[in-house]
Amino acid sequence: MSNQQNPTNTPEMTVIGNDTRIKGEMFFEKSARILGHFEGKITAQGEVQIGNGANCNAAVEAEQIIVDGSVQGPLLARDRLTLTANAQVQGDLTAGTLVVAEGASFVGHCNVGPRANDMTGNSTQNTQSNQTQSTTTEPKANITTQIDLTPPWAQQNSGSSVA
Repeated sequence: MSNQQNPTNTPEMTVIGNDTRIKGEMFFEKSARILGHFEGKITAQGEVQIGNGANCNAAVEAEQIIVDGSVQGPLLARDRLTLTANAQVQGDLTAGTLVVAEGASFVGHCNVGPRANDMTGNSTQNTQSNQTQSTTTEPKANITTQIDLTPPWAQQNSGSSVA
């Protein structure tokens, strides 16, 4: 009886221990807690927790994501993405809801809200989104290099009257 009651009270969760290093692609039908080092791609139907001290160089997609460790790569939470005070994230975030605790570190772009969720729901739109991001990234670099920071008065004086 206790085995039947346990799944009802607590959701199933796979734990990757802190002494574990994995490289590749992982898929979880339920939830996962990463405490070690992972490189690659993580996909889960439930929740993914990146524990304190964990280091992931990975793309992570799940219903809910909680980051309490270090992640380098894009995070896609179909429902909620939580960055705790210990979180260190470098990568783009897409989430229906984003919760960021004071002390969290994040470098990247954010897409949050119902529209962000809709945009990531279709693989065709993901491809279009990736193409848009590529083209968006290039002009930003071009704009930065093409901007002339010389004040207008200095531009006019240099070409006309210096007599």
